Amino acid sequence: MFTLQFLGAAQTVTGSRFLLHIDGKRLLIDCGLFQGGRALKERNWEPFPTPPEDLDGVILTHAHIDHSGYLPRLIKEGFGGPVYCTSATADLLALLLPDSGYLQERDAAFANKKKYSRHHPALPLYTEAEARKVLEHLKTVPYHQLSRLSDNLSFEYLHAGHILGSAMIRLTYKGKGAETLLCLTGDLGRSHQPVIKDPETIDRADYLLLESTYGDRVHEKHDILSYFQTLIQDVVQRGGSLIIPAFAVGRSQNVLYYLRQLEEAGRIPVLPIFLDSPMAVRAVSVYCDHLDEHDFEMKSLTAEACVLETGSVRMVKSTEESKALNQFKEPCVIISASGNLAGGRILHHLKSRLSNSRNTVLFVGYQPQGSLGRLLAEGRKEVKIHGKRIAVRARIVSLHGLSAHAHSEEILEWVSHINHPPSRIFLVHGELEAQESLKGKLEKVISSKIVIPEYLEEVELG
Repeated sequence: MFTLQFLGAAQTVTGSRFLLHIDGKRLLIDCGLFQGGRALKERNWEPFPTPPEDLDGVILTHAHIDHSGYLPRLIKEGFGGPVYCTSATADLLALLLPDSGYLQERDAAFANKKKYSRHHPALPLYTEAEARKVLEHLKTVPYHQLSRLSDNLSFEYLHAGHILGSAMIRLTYKGKGAETLLCLTGDLGRSHQPVIKDPETIDRADYLLLESTYGDRVHEKHDILSYFQTLIQDVVQRGGSLIIPAFAVGRSQNVLYYLRQLEEAGRIPVLPIFLDSPMAVRAVSVYCDHLDEHDFEMKSLTAEACVLETGSVRMVKSTEESKALNQFKEPCVIISASGNLAGGRILHHLKSRLSNSRNTVLFVGYQPQGSLGRLLAEGRKEVKIHGKRIAVRARIVSLHGLSAHAHSEEILEWVSHINHPPSRIFLVHGELEAQESLKGKLEKVISSKIVIPEYLEEVELG
């Protein structure tokens, strides 16, 4: 018996969870949180579809919360097995998961204080202490090493090129004389991006789970350095601030990389760049600790100091320092988490600065349907943050060229390297419109059956 059930990331981007039943074993690929609108977030509170104590293990693709953030809850509800991941992912989880627990505790407390929650009292999905327990279950696996889960089952990690430590999974099952190869891209990165290595390709697969976040579009082609240069010059001229919601891991480091290049070239004036996320600050050190994952461009800038620490960057760690930024009136750049406005310090900065037309908000990542970020990106003139209505007068812009997700043409190019096409390709990590668009494009270039699975759907493989 070899079955696959889609417990998340099915016709939606977040909540990555895929359950495998193989010869009596139950393996969960990824264990992420649902993010976005209320209906999606409420899935995090639903009973897990299979008893957590019956799971034999979890295999993670990378550390982002929509791929790992349900682990504390899973363990709280009885899971006691290993959680496989790369070494860099383990180091990032030590930052991301406790921070996620802390934010949930803080947001619940804030909701209770302001009395804007529908539930009384508001409770966190899990606590910071519960999140730290996950670290005891981590088992690190190097890239390109075959790791045996049983006599008939093994897996191997390949570089995914998404964030530090991100990996594709190539899982091999040998049953009754036949070998079945299941590949999962996780979040598929882009070639020629800074800092980390490019995504690897695969030669064959019997089944493929393929991400489709940007399956309906091609990222705008930008001279990214010039784009940042223009925005910062505009901020200085208007006497405002540039607010960049960015994931603490991955996107924040890429933004710092580009800002360092501009500073070194003398293309932007020296103005304060606040990295307002304790986790992002610590993640900078993790990125610099894993030199083996850096690409050529990153290594070419290597100096005595960490290349991600620019001279004008101010690392904001404490809550008091973060609050003080609301009183900072000089032109500046504020990089803060979370990147999709699911919570965190960025919400307080937006409450303080959205109503000022001198300011600019720059989105450098995907904003899920129904989220605050999507509302702003689509031009909403008023939004609600922490129960308070905020007028939107700031300039809202998006830079999709900085995305760490492959767009449709890049996905098709990656698929073109598969010499032995899968019998089925399952499109995951995408909204339905993007998936239907990508399905049509794939059907023109590959003989595989293209499937768009539904939430909780179960299919038989092998």
